[in-house]
Amino acid sequence: MATSSRIRAADAAFAAVKHFHSSSRYAERRFDPAISDFTFGNPHELPLPGLVAAIRERAQPHDKNWFAYKTSEQEPQAFIAEHVGKELGLAFDPADIALTTGAFAAIMVAFHHVLDAGDEAIFSEPAWFCYEPLLLAAAAVPRKVALTGPAFDLDLGAIDAAIGPRTRLVIVNTPHNPTGRIYPREILVKLADLLERASGRIGHPIYLLSDEPYRRLRFDGRGFDSPAALYPWTFIAYSYGKVLLAPGQRLGYLAISPLMPEAERRAFSNSMFAAQMALGWCFPNAVMQYAVPDLETLSIDRAALARRRDRLVSVLVENGYEVLPPEGTFYLWIKWPAGDPAQRWNQLADRNVFVMPGSIMNAPGYFRISLTASDDMVERALPAFQDVGRLSS
Repeated sequence: MATSSRIRAADAAFAAVKHFHSSSRYAERRFDPAISDFTFGNPHELPLPGLVAAIRERAQPHDKNWFAYKTSEQEPQAFIAEHVGKELGLAFDPADIALTTGAFAAIMVAFHHVLDAGDEAIFSEPAWFCYEPLLLAAAAVPRKVALTGPAFDLDLGAIDAAIGPRTRLVIVNTPHNPTGRIYPREILVKLADLLERASGRIGHPIYLLSDEPYRRLRFDGRGFDSPAALYPWTFIAYSYGKVLLAPGQRLGYLAISPLMPEAERRAFSNSMFAAQMALGWCFPNAVMQYAVPDLETLSIDRAALARRRDRLVSVLVENGYEVLPPEGTFYLWIKWPAGDPAQRWNQLADRNVFVMPGSIMNAPGYFRISLTASDDMVERALPAFQDVGRLSS
């Protein structure tokens, strides 16, 4: 075989999303202006003016070192430690913050930091479709448990039952992609207690990766509790790409909970440089690091997301779809009406409406809508959702 077994395994795990993005009916038409595109969390309008202004301003060199090699630079580290510390109520040191090329890199750095070959990592489904292939590429073993319907809560009993001697990591994504759930503090406290007991049972700490790229995208004034404030063996993965709706401008970080015991906390911070170097220079480019203070308070229009949510939910529910009202993210998670989900997806596609099939997330009875679609896309799509709903009744 030309490729390693790890990459063959990752390729197999990526097969469904790769096909959808590259070879499906959607792939053939994804740049067609006539379609309503609710698939990926991509922008469908011009970027935030503040983002453009920040990049333009920070691209102007101040000295000969402006575009020299950049690792995790001290100024953005200190800025993020202060501001995220206030946001989450945690006393981060700058050394707790490793700037990365988005949350993808943060997650991969975390995997390689805590997982040896053959170690197990637990995550709950439906889930972001990249956890499994990233774990396989790190030579780790994914252990999947189901969220409990109809609200897609964390199943603490299933997580506990999945923990074994090789378990090293549990992944929690809140606000959750694709369901939009924000896991409440009381559930996260119970999860922390569970992991403390299980760590004692198996004789080593079980780390928690809190994947929080949608943390600042919350509806109806809802609050947010980070697991990093409740369980000391926690890492936070964050991306600015969601709140800025600029996933092509790669900026994020991996943060170590300041509650982690000091010796382990310092061991991880001291080895971040080596991990990021060894994985292929997982540091953001110079301009994005300089722009961190400019970007920290920017956000896409959350009122527009709520408006699109309300417009779509009203029409979908009236036409026989079961919709889980999102608490955060920019997604709707919807149960297909009666019939074959693949047929229903094609019926929408026939009407120029493209949604993310739940089969990509191991939930074939559902589909996901991204509210990053434009208002015009939403209005053009409503008759199609109505038609397909009526076909199912």
